[in-house]
Amino acid sequence: MMKHILTELIEHRSLSKETAKQVLVDLASGKFNPSQTSAFMTVYMMRSITIDELQGFRDAMLELCIPVKLDLPVMDVCGTGGDSKNTFNISTLSSFVVAAAGQPVAKHGNYGVSSVSGSSNVLEYFGYKFTNDIDSLKRSLDRANICFMHAPLFHPAMKNVAPIRKELGVKTFFNMLGPMVNPAFPKRQLVGVFNLELARQYGYLYQQTDKDFVILHSLDGYDEISLTGAFKYYYNRGEVLAEPMDLNLLRLNADELKGGNTVEESAKLFMTILEGNGTDAQNAAVIANAGMAIFCGHQKEGLEPALQKAKLALESKAALGCFRKLIEA
Repeated sequence: MMKHILTELIEHRSLSKETAKQVLVDLASGKFNPSQTSAFMTVYMMRSITIDELQGFRDAMLELCIPVKLDLPVMDVCGTGGDSKNTFNISTLSSFVVAAAGQPVAKHGNYGVSSVSGSSNVLEYFGYKFTNDIDSLKRSLDRANICFMHAPLFHPAMKNVAPIRKELGVKTFFNMLGPMVNPAFPKRQLVGVFNLELARQYGYLYQQTDKDFVILHSLDGYDEISLTGAFKYYYNRGEVLAEPMDLNLLRLNADELKGGNTVEESAKLFMTILEGNGTDAQNAAVIANAGMAIFCGHQKEGLEPALQKAKLALESKAALGCFRKLIEA
C-alpha cells in the first residue's frame, strides 16, 4: 500500500481525506518500515499539504489519542513550531499568563524538534513530571488553572514515528497537526502557524467547528505574533492584517526575541521573564500573544481589554504564581 501511496504523491497527486486517515492509522500501528515512514514524511516537506489530507491526518490522530474529559471550558495556546526562528518560549509563557488572567488552559506540548527547547523541555527542566492521569490533570487545573499534556503520553500510537522525527530534526506535517490534536478537545484555541497558506487552511478547518479560535502568523515567518512586522490573524468573525502599533506595542527586532542555545539557557530566560525581569521587548511579545489568546474567548469585548488583562497577569506576577502551583504539585 505505501509503495502505491508514495508513487501517487511523487506524481503530484494528493490523498483523499479517507485515504489520509487510513495511512496515518497504519503508520501508527507500525505497518510501514522506517524508510517508508521517513519517505512519506519527507514528501510533505517538499510540497504543500491539502485541506483533505490535513483533515484526514487530524481525524486519525484524534481517534487514536487518549482523550481527556475536563469539566472546565479549557483553552490551548500553542504554536506549530517549525518556524526555525529559535525564539524564547513565547507560547508557553503566554499559557501561564492566560491561566493567571482567569482562562483555564489545557496546554498540549512536546519536546522541540526544529528548535532547542519546546514546552516539554522547559517544564521537564524545572522538575515537572509528565502524566496522562486524568485526576492529576484535573487537580492541576483546580490548583493552577492550567494543566500540561506531554503529547507522546496521549498519542501512544505515534511511538513508531517519534524516533524518525527526532532523527530528521526538521519540521514535518506532525508539526502542522500538533495544535489540532489536543486530547482535551478544547473549545477555545489560539494557534500560531509557520506559513500563511497553513494559516488559511487552519482558518478554514476551524470555521467548520464550534470552537472559538484565533489562528496567527507573522508575515516574516514566525508562528506567533513576533511584533517584528505585520501579522495576520484569522478568527470566528473573519481575518485581519495588523501591525504592532494596532496593539499599542512597539515594533521589535528579531534579535530581541532570541531564545537560549541550550535547554538550561531557555529555562533561565523563561524564569527571568516570569519573575518580572524580562526586557520590554520580551514582555511585549508575551503580552501580545497572551492578549490575543484571552481575546479568543471574549471576542465581543475586543482586543484592548484582553491585552490589558495579559499585561496585568504578567506584571503582577500572577502568571509566576500559576507556574509555581503547577510545578510544585
